Amino acid sequence: MTIEAEAVSVVIDGRPIVHQASLVCEPGTMTALVGPSGCGKTTLLHCLGLLQQPTSGRVLVDGVDTTNWKAGQRRRFWKDSGAFVLQDYGVMEEESVAFNVVMKSSIFGSRVLGNQTSLNEALELTGLSGRDNELSAHLSGGEKQRLSIARAIYKNAEAVFVDEPTASLDEANRTRVIELFRNLASRGCVVIVATHDDEMMAACDTRHSLTRPAEQPLPATAGVVHGAL
Repeated sequence: MTIEAEAVSVVIDGRPIVHQASLVCEPGTMTALVGPSGCGKTTLLHCLGLLQQPTSGRVLVDGVDTTNWKAGQRRRFWKDSGAFVLQDYGVMEEESVAFNVVMKSSIFGSRVLGNQTSLNEALELTGLSGRDNELSAHLSGGEKQRLSIARAIYKNAEAVFVDEPTASLDEANRTRVIELFRNLASRGCVVIVATHDDEMMAACDTRHSLTRPAEQPLPATAGVVHGAL
């Protein structure tokens, strides 16, 4: 899956956040969104993942303009193709490790459903084998980050959108997490990462550098699309 931005700009409350960003993110590659704090890396990431609508410009998925996609089309993209790995891990701590991967259980919540073979593979690749039934609250920060990546592996996501994944990890977990993203790219996934981490940047195939837009009054307010995760 190819994700492309064409002259994407975002203005929030009259303040320019992203200005005229253009980039192409190809299948089987990792792209780093880099730049100083406040330059709009996360905002651009959200636009590329269809979580936020640009004020102007276009985001294309496999050459298809998503500008006028309805809410249902965006939800289908998130359900079928996209996965998000966020700074707060996106883990439901009151649920089991297995549930956090497959996100599906029986009607009474007593049994996790899904493909057991794919679940086992995702847990093995992320170093969480045998911890299916463990409460996710018991995991360390690095393990929770790997759990969110296991979800993307299980889902066989075509596009993974990642926000500062190594910000609070120790060196060992940082290296392991970066290797997992490289593995996803090697499987044909497009991985897009907003990061300050030099090691993560070095692991990426391309970098897109952002700078803080000049403060100037611009019309409209970009809207965040809710309910994606």
